[in-house]
Amino acid sequence: MAILRALRFPLGILLATFLVSGCCLHELCHRQPPTPTEAGLNTNDLIDPTSQFDSGNVLNQTDLNSLVTKATKNNKAADPTLKRSILCLSGGGSHGAYSAGVLCGWTTRGDRPVFDVVTGVSTGGLIAPFAFLGPEYDDELQRFYTTLSNRDIYRLKPVVGIVSESLANNAPLAREIEQTLTCEMIRDIAEAHRQGRRLYLGTTESEGRRFIVWDVGEIAARGGPDDKELIKQIMLGSSAIPGFFPPSEIPVTVDGKTYIEKHVDGGVSYSIFMRPPMNLPDEVLRSEEKPLSGSDVYAVIAGKLYAEPEVTKPFVLSIAAKNISTLTYAQTRADLVRLWTVCAVTGMNFHMTSIPESLVLTGSSKDFDPSEMQKMFAEGYDRILKGDAWRTTPPGTEPGEDPLIRSSTNLAIFPRGESVAPLQK
Repeated sequence: MAILRALRFPLGILLATFLVSGCCLHELCHRQPPTPTEAGLNTNDLIDPTSQFDSGNVLNQTDLNSLVTKATKNNKAADPTLKRSILCLSGGGSHGAYSAGVLCGWTTRGDRPVFDVVTGVSTGGLIAPFAFLGPEYDDELQRFYTTLSNRDIYRLKPVVGIVSESLANNAPLAREIEQTLTCEMIRDIAEAHRQGRRLYLGTTESEGRRFIVWDVGEIAARGGPDDKELIKQIMLGSSAIPGFFPPSEIPVTVDGKTYIEKHVDGGVSYSIFMRPPMNLPDEVLRSEEKPLSGSDVYAVIAGKLYAEPEVTKPFVLSIAAKNISTLTYAQTRADLVRLWTVCAVTGMNFHMTSIPESLVLTGSSKDFDPSEMQKMFAEGYDRILKGDAWRTTPPGTEPGEDPLIRSSTNLAIFPRGESVAPLQK
């Protein structure tokens, strides 16, 4: 045991060094190259024709879509004056460029709502204040998500980082927020709050491991000397990837004593969340009718709904990272299904957009590469202008999104986004 304890620290350094440097253990070993199957066949397109389309195994896609349509067909506002617009922004790092493109393209198209509620986590927490304040802040939003690079967001500290709270220092991002979060911007947030609109950012309190929703408009409306610093720390905390960025330290007072809470990425708890608007008449809220019926909920996903296939390298950290990424995608889809369900029950209209599967991306969401971000920004911008950005169905209901069903290993390659008719004959 003493030997294991003695080895724990140097082994930790070794593993963390491999993680940061991108070194893969299998590259140091003389393993055989991957087989063709490992090297690139998309599992989503490998189907067992006998089982995949057996109506006894899964709902027919048409039947499923019929159920979805039936659940939402009566979502119309009884009183148009009660109709509200809610914007929910997901996490996704540099892929927030797509979300920024959607908002700016929406402005150009001319029908972007004045949102009654805006919520955001992670990179969505950075976008949310701009989206909340409207088109006059589009230029700043576009600058942030098309021109900034890694050095404007963080500095890696691989040697010191492995024995501290984070592998990177996000001081550059803190400076960007400090410069952007002007007194005028805070006044604008406060004024919108007084009008009944709401801006909510989500963080995860790391010790309690609970999701915290911050009413940023209420903070801005207080007019206190420390409000700007608190809002900055909330934005930093909401986007603080655990282990990569340091947690945001926020002082709180409990029974006259001051404590320090540490807040990290809100996306750890929820990839996207929604809060209902509060500016509804009391008599409406007390009635037995659905007060939000006919209101619009817009969910903007800074990323794709499904992870792209890639070879898994035989290295423990690579395997762990891939599976964590898989969980993140699954959580996003589950949160969207939950959001859609809330809309169906309350009579609200669900709209969702995400980066299309057809857009080829390079690098990870932690890579702030201006050329890649400009590509994602342009995709969001163009899709909104073309009018094909939004879908009204939850994940799992469109072609190719149903689970893979197998009763054998005798498979066929068939792009699942296409009609299944050829295989059903």
